[in-house]
Amino acid sequence: MIATSNYTSSGTIPTLNGRPDTVLADALSKVSPQAQKKTREKAQDFEAVFLNSMFSQMTSSIKGEGPFGDTVGTGAWRSMLTDQYSKSFAKAGGIGISNDVFRTLILQQANRAASSQGTTP
Repeated sequence: MIATSNYTSSGTIPTLNGRPDTVLADALSKVSPQAQKKTREKAQDFEAVFLNSMFSQMTSSIKGEGPFGDTVGTGAWRSMLTDQYSKSFAKAGGIGISNDVFRTLILQQANRAASSQGTTP
């Protein structure tokens, strides 16, 4: 089951499965906007790697089909194409993996910040 989530930096409370995610909202208040942006990018990169693996498996059995036929360069071209597909797909929202990775990383960063200050979340 893929959790639907909406994480915004516009000051509204993020939602998880249609309900307010107050735990994440509290964690976001403890993490700098720069760290949030970097974490979002890393989460999207992670999802892109996963999607690239999926797309590569989907196209691995295609032999000699398509506009380029079965030439020596077809494999390299397909790998570059699947890489771009995966990055584009992840940037457009993907399948939800990046939201869960983002949430987990932000919660870890907030816990680390709280423990370094001597408080518990």
